[in-house]
Amino acid sequence: MTLSAGRRPWAILWAVVGVVALGFFIALEMTARHYGLPGPLTNQAKEVIFAPKSGPLLYASMALMMVVLTWRERFVAAGVAIGIDVVFFVVRRAVDAKMTPGYGHPFGNGALWVMLGCAVIALTRRTGRERALLLKGVGLGLLLVAGRKVGDTWLLITSKTRPTVLDQYVAVADHALGNPSWLAGRIVEATAPIGTHLLDWVYIQLAVAAVAVTLYQLRNVAAERRFPSHHLVRTFLVIGLLGPGIYMIFPVVGPIFAYGADGGHWAVADLWPNTPSPTDVPHEMLFNGTTPRNCMPSLHTAWATAIFIHSRKGPRLLRYAGTFWLIATLGATLGFGYHYGTDIIAGVVFTLTIEAGLRSLARGWDRSGTWIVAYGATIFTALLVSYRYLPMEMAEYPWVFGPLLLLATASVIYGYVRTTRQWESKAVPVRQPEPQPELV
Repeated sequence: MTLSAGRRPWAILWAVVGVVALGFFIALEMTARHYGLPGPLTNQAKEVIFAPKSGPLLYASMALMMVVLTWRERFVAAGVAIGIDVVFFVVRRAVDAKMTPGYGHPFGNGALWVMLGCAVIALTRRTGRERALLLKGVGLGLLLVAGRKVGDTWLLITSKTRPTVLDQYVAVADHALGNPSWLAGRIVEATAPIGTHLLDWVYIQLAVAAVAVTLYQLRNVAAERRFPSHHLVRTFLVIGLLGPGIYMIFPVVGPIFAYGADGGHWAVADLWPNTPSPTDVPHEMLFNGTTPRNCMPSLHTAWATAIFIHSRKGPRLLRYAGTFWLIATLGATLGFGYHYGTDIIAGVVFTLTIEAGLRSLARGWDRSGTWIVAYGATIFTALLVSYRYLPMEMAEYPWVFGPLLLLATASVIYGYVRTTRQWESKAVPVRQPEPQPELV
């Protein structure tokens, strides 16, 4: 079989994935339009001219694209992007353009223009493998931006299609873990304003941290003219694709809304973070049509866990940064009242299962890969079922169910680490001893 023939199934697979992704984007656009709001395609197109929602994200996406460029091309691309942003800034000041507070950034359009320009160059000026490589780089950068837009639309859909939420079930089950969100909330309040500003920055710039790790993983792409079989962006995108589907099955808004001041009259009471939630028999509760049902599982925890995993192969500074980002993200998700402790452990299991599946796909499926993915999926399902149908028992016997939840999560972590270490040991070739001259 020739090399091109061996690659043909993968080319067909990615073509199918591209068609499905385009159909998915169109479906989300139509759904958002149904609710009178622009969808991901419209929002992305607007950022070609109007102030983008996240300038740092666009520049981080451009940095991802530039892994396929030479150093000279990188400097040219960065210079063009900055120049375009300067022009946009001057024009906006001249016409006194107003930006929505908290939404628009005064920069970022230039990065998007450069990525689109590179796509045009790939189609018109490159051929063969060079065209494919540049298009992969552009696709990598645009996928990060598109993922953000798709996520925003998904959150809109969850708030419009799920009028009731299951927060009471999760809050009661959370007593088995000692109500960590209430504890973390009081700690964050005590460290304000320094602690709150730091955690807020870490929480918002999670994608930028992911790009930093990915840039290290893809540092040799320009020289080798190919991408590694697996890297962080793939895990990030799959987490973002599958996670909102769980939101639709298990809608939860979080303690700051269901039990805090941000929930207004929809909240059970203003209890978070000073008064633990009650352990009454839980019920589904109506909630407003604007707050996203984006708690179960915690995707911020899932993404931070993925960053931690992929930073383990980097230099010491990157490993320290990955550890810091995971700890700070856990502090932010709990301390700001966005998640319950039960969401956090579900997010960890969710990520390890996806990561194991993607690594198995990259190296070739075998029995060990199938086992760890099936085990992780089983534990994740068991967590959701227990939160929904056993919350009272979990709250009544915390010294039984608390350790069980932690042990179940630890078993997935252990299984993942053990399995991936076996894969790595098999991938390292055994060094053969050098032949020695015979003694005569």
